Amino acid sequence: MSPGLKKVLIFGVVALVLFFLISRPTESADAVQAALGWLRDGAEAIVTFVQSLFS
Repeated sequence: MSPGLKKVLIFGVVALVLFFLISRPTESADAVQAALGWLRDGAEAIVTFVQSLFS
């Protein structure tokens, strides 16, 4: 990937995120909370798996 294309893609993603944060803050917060919930659930599943290996 060329450096110019990478900069354009990064700029586009940042602009899109800012647009949604400004135009729909409640929905944006809900999306972030959902993503963090998925990460937490995944981490808890990994911890449970590792604990079951050593129990």
